[in-house]
Amino acid sequence: MNPLRRLREDRARARELNDPYAELCALATVDSRRNPQVRTLVLRDLDGRLAVFVNASSPKWPSMDRVAAALFLASLDIQYRLECRTEPVPGETVQASWQLRPETPKRLDWLYEKRPQSSVLASREQLLAELAAAPVPDPPVAPDSARGLYLVPEEIERLDLSHDGGIHDRRRWTLAEGEWREQVLVP
Repeated sequence: MNPLRRLREDRARARELNDPYAELCALATVDSRRNPQVRTLVLRDLDGRLAVFVNASSPKWPSMDRVAAALFLASLDIQYRLECRTEPVPGETVQASWQLRPETPKRLDWLYEKRPQSSVLASREQLLAELAAAPVPDPPVAPDSARGLYLVPEEIERLDLSHDGGIHDRRRWTLAEGEWREQVLVP
């Protein structure tokens, strides 16, 4: 079985069960000091591919050529781990997707032009004041720093915790020469 198809099917089932984690992933990178960094991002289904949206002002941006992603679908007791290379989402697709964002995140994207992500502020009140004053062009367009990345898995692990008797089903698929090769693993 194609593990990407299986992942799509599992996420669809989790959505039907109103799983709050069905749209999220924990994305891991390694920073310039070689320290692991993990953050939760929305995992998009974009043109039949997995994608995340980020801002190029973020400290994580330079390290996002290779990433690891973890998904836990609590409603199904299933975990996925993906090792991925990334490819840029075309600018026109980023612009179109950005139009679907709520107003506050759009304003935050424009604030990043003045205050890069993770920069230090004196207080939350300062953040809220600067956010309220952040200009959003009319008509609204995404800033140049808005980016999208397709996640291109090269290895996928699926751990199904729901088996009777406590013996989990753990499998790994590795992409080799355009074909997925499956292995059953000791959980």
